[in-house]
Amino acid sequence: MAITSDFLVIGSGVAGLTFALDVADRGEVIIVTKRSAEESNTRWAQGGIATVLAPDDTFEAHIQDTLVAGAGLCHDVVVDICVREAPERMRELMERGAQFDREGDGTISLAREGGHSARRVLHVADATGREVERALLERARAHPNIRFLEHHMAIDLIVLSRFGGPDVCVGAYVLDTERRGGEVETYLARATILASGGAGKVYLYTTNPDVATGDGVAMAYRAGAEIANMEFYQFHPTCLFHPQAKNFLITEALRGEGAILRLPDGTAFMERFDPRKELAPRDIVARAIDFEMKRTGSEHVLLDITHKPASFVREHFPTIYAECLRWGIDITAQPIPVVPAAHYMCGGITTDLHGRTTIPGLWAVGECACTGLHGANRLASNSLLEGMVFGHRAAVRLAATIDELRQSPAPEVPAWQAGAAVPSDEEVVVTHDWDELRRTMWNYVGIVRSDARLRRAARRIALLQEEIREYYWRHFVTRDLLELRNIATVAELIVSCAAARHESRGLHATIDYPNTNERYATDTVTKRGVPPHLRGR
Repeated sequence: MAITSDFLVIGSGVAGLTFALDVADRGEVIIVTKRSAEESNTRWAQGGIATVLAPDDTFEAHIQDTLVAGAGLCHDVVVDICVREAPERMRELMERGAQFDREGDGTISLAREGGHSARRVLHVADATGREVERALLERARAHPNIRFLEHHMAIDLIVLSRFGGPDVCVGAYVLDTERRGGEVETYLARATILASGGAGKVYLYTTNPDVATGDGVAMAYRAGAEIANMEFYQFHPTCLFHPQAKNFLITEALRGEGAILRLPDGTAFMERFDPRKELAPRDIVARAIDFEMKRTGSEHVLLDITHKPASFVREHFPTIYAECLRWGIDITAQPIPVVPAAHYMCGGITTDLHGRTTIPGLWAVGECACTGLHGANRLASNSLLEGMVFGHRAAVRLAATIDELRQSPAPEVPAWQAGAAVPSDEEVVVTHDWDELRRTMWNYVGIVRSDARLRRAARRIALLQEEIREYYWRHFVTRDLLELRNIATVAELIVSCAAARHESRGLHATIDYPNTNERYATDTVTKRGVPPHLRGR
């Protein structure tokens, strides 16, 4: 029997929670999250949220900084919307209980990060995402119209064909991951909102948590939605390099406060790559580190903030200080060994200015969406902002139309079909394919690419997908299997979009086309069964 609600939200990060809170007074909301509700990319965001609040800052400056970082592919109207609506979204967030750092006089403390021309980043020491997630979750859990389905994972969207009209999304099939045997239930909704975050786990090294497997993009692609700009995957320049440490990000705010990138011999090197040095946009810094590591044969570079007072470092970066100390690194006295790692997906499911996708009934907000804000490279601390702005805009539009949507009769949908599924006695296949896929992406589709590397990756991914499909229809679905299936789809999209762009721009750098070509100053668009093509904005 199908379970019905007004709004089905897949994901529990800043975008999904903002949407849920803004729409909950108008209808019933179900939030599906595949682990605990706290576990999302939002929780691990260290830096902050970019908002024009300082008297010497301007909307025009924030807009310009975003456009410069986006390397000619930002959608101007989207940038303008996000920047100008940011202060109001921040006020709402603080009203919901988020406590940001303040100066001694009580004013909001503003940090500066790479690519920004002014201090405009609101933060909570170096754990901003954790505080944002806490505040929003507390409000959402207290709302009588919001229900959480923790440890549940959406498998596929339910898309029905309409006679004489386009297909429409009416919900999703959802797996209860805590029940042995793969129990799948049908969830129907007047609107389905993908807020499932990014896909960093498609790469071997990432700052993302284990949940970031591109589920929303993969499901939307399989359903026939339009996807864009998947070649632009941002690699954060500074992830802690340590054999036992896992996915620990060293926030850009360290460089904003004067930390210096050095070679293992102590030589500072960023001035050779950009006059902004450590404050250059992330794509430039990541490529500079990658170049120096390859040139010198080093496994890492160093991030040095030892010239700052120890008390300053401990006060401003308590999470990083404690985590590094856990691994034997006192950042007040020793530089931090760092490497680039996959961090943020700038492409995704294409949406309009209110979060609507190309499939009626399906909406996308946050990192899984491609709104046009980030272009070819995201400006630091614009991500949580985008999630709040578009989570709110989608909620406003849907709240205004929910009464009309309720007039439509409940659709009849087929029950979940699992084929001749049986329990697996060889899950090593999933583990092996997972590892091979991520290594393939890291080796061939990383910070610097080439046509030959992309061809090699495409061949290997096609073989892995064939193996995954065969395995998928023979066994009970599990979270691991579904995540493998999804990152394989995301990998295919990244490779195919990258192969279609014959230039280097923003986060997409290729040795075969080292220059920017204005012929390619357009989005790379694709959908199921249609090869990627370039489309004007």
